[in-house]
Amino acid sequence: MNASPAHIVVLAGGISHERDVSLRSGRRVADALTGYGVDVELLDPDATLLAYLRERRPDAVWPALHGASGEDGALRGLLEFLGIPYVGSRSGAARLAWDKPTAKVVVERAGVQTPRSISLPRDAFRELGADAVFEAIADELPVPLVVKPARGGSAQGVTIVDDRADLPRAMVDAYTYGDVALVEQCIRGTEIAIGVIDTGDGPVALPTVEIEPVSGVYSFEARYNAGETRFFAPARLSDDVIARASASAIDAHRALGLRHISRVDMMVDGSGTPWFLEANVLPGLTETSLLPQALEAAGHDLGWVYAALADDARRNP
Repeated sequence: MNASPAHIVVLAGGISHERDVSLRSGRRVADALTGYGVDVELLDPDATLLAYLRERRPDAVWPALHGASGEDGALRGLLEFLGIPYVGSRSGAARLAWDKPTAKVVVERAGVQTPRSISLPRDAFRELGADAVFEAIADELPVPLVVKPARGGSAQGVTIVDDRADLPRAMVDAYTYGDVALVEQCIRGTEIAIGVIDTGDGPVALPTVEIEPVSGVYSFEARYNAGETRFFAPARLSDDVIARASASAIDAHRALGLRHISRVDMMVDGSGTPWFLEANVLPGLTETSLLPQALEAAGHDLGWVYAALADDARRNP
């Protein structure tokens, strides 16, 4: 890596449902960069942000913004428009990954296996009739099912449906976070996350992290409250399964056109087959998050990695 950029602006907070998580991620990124000797400014975006960035012209922006405010491509598109370098996937790729049904289609075309699913806008129930829609789902997708918002993260609005009578309630919960819900075949097995980083030499899969929630469900609380989940890095899987899952993660990262950093969430079924669930253009970076655990398991210093990503962003905007 070349010399670190002189001034990095870390963005954290925002107005999404994941604001609190973003503040924690941003602080961790800022602390790691500061510890590595980088000049860091931590900002909570507001109406003054764009004018400030245009005036100050930082060497790079590190968007630690979870949810729509940082992952739907809008902010990234504005930074590109203004010619301000930033860490992470470009706006077009972020839009692809942010929309889970679209991401599933893209990675499946690239040869990565993903559970069968259907995405349903809220209006479909009004136009076609709720009973008819639920009957069609029942005929094609047996329980257990996973219902989730088509866009969003941190398991907000996600329900595992074991009894078909609970499906309407699950749909309502998903629609709380958006107008489109994804109904997906539930794969039972081992939940894993694979971080992918690229500091300029091509994407590399980090050690696979196995997720074992105490409650059995990797909920919002299980993700961000210490002691709610056990993590194993590397995962307690065979070398062959880990190799196949890692290859699939890199294939998904490339198919979606992601850059610098991503996290691919998967389930490994009882036969050892990895199934793609979603890709995150801005993985959680808190003290309990998966990607920092994977970086540490790989022996990487967080400050070095975060600075290397910012340096590549500066050199290749």
